[in-house]
Amino acid sequence: MALVLVVEDELTLAQTIELYLRNEGYKTERATDGLRALEIFNATSPDLVLLDIGLPKMDGLELIQKIRQKSNVPVIMLTARSEEVDELLGLGLGADDYLVKPVSARKLIARVKTVLKRSLVNPQNAEIIRVDSLEINTYSQEACVNRKPLELTPTEFRLLYHLAATPNRAISRSELYDYAMPESNAYERAIDIHLTNLRRKLKEAGLDNIIETVRGIGYRLKDKI
Repeated sequence: MALVLVVEDELTLAQTIELYLRNEGYKTERATDGLRALEIFNATSPDLVLLDIGLPKMDGLELIQKIRQKSNVPVIMLTARSEEVDELLGLGLGADDYLVKPVSARKLIARVKTVLKRSLVNPQNAEIIRVDSLEINTYSQEACVNRKPLELTPTEFRLLYHLAATPNRAISRSELYDYAMPESNAYERAIDIHLTNLRRKLKEAGLDNIIETVRGIGYRLKDKI
C-alpha cells in the first residue's frame, strides 16, 4: 500500500485529496506548509509526493529542490494556473508530472496510479541492458556508470531505458513522451527538460555526449562514445 504525502495549504482541498486517495487504498500524510512537509518527508519516506507550489514558510519550488538533494521519489506538482506549468518546465526541477487545479478525483487518481506505475516493475519482465560503461537494471530500477549508481527520477530512468533499449536509433520526442509520461498534461517539450537533467547526470558520471540530439526528430543514445 503506497504512502502519498499531500502538501497543500488549502486545508479543505488537502482533506478532499486525502479522501480520494484513501478511498483507492493509499495511505496518506498531510502537510500545509513547506517546512512541515520536509519534516514529514524525512520521517516517513513516502512513495509519492503531491506538491502544491504556493506554500507558506517554504514554497513548493524550494521544497522539491530539497527533496531532490536526497531522493528521487516521484513528485507531482499542483499548480493554480496552466501558465505555471511552462514556468516549471523552464526551471527543470525534476518533477515527474503536473496537475492544474481544480482537478477531478478521477484525473487525480489516474495520474497518481500512472506515476507510481512508472517506478514499479514486473520481475518477470526485468532485464539488464549494457551500453558502453552504462548498465540499466529494470528490476532494481537502477542505472550505473562504471558500477556507480546514477541518481535518477522515475521519468529520467524510463527515458534512459527507452533510449538504451535500441541504441543508435533516432527516437522522436513524441515517442519518448508517450513512453515516459503517459497521460500527462505537461507539454511535449517536458521531454527536453528531463533529458537536459539526464544528460547532466550522465556527464557528471563520465558519459558526456552519449545522448545526442537528432535535429528535426528527437534524440538517440550512441552505443559508443
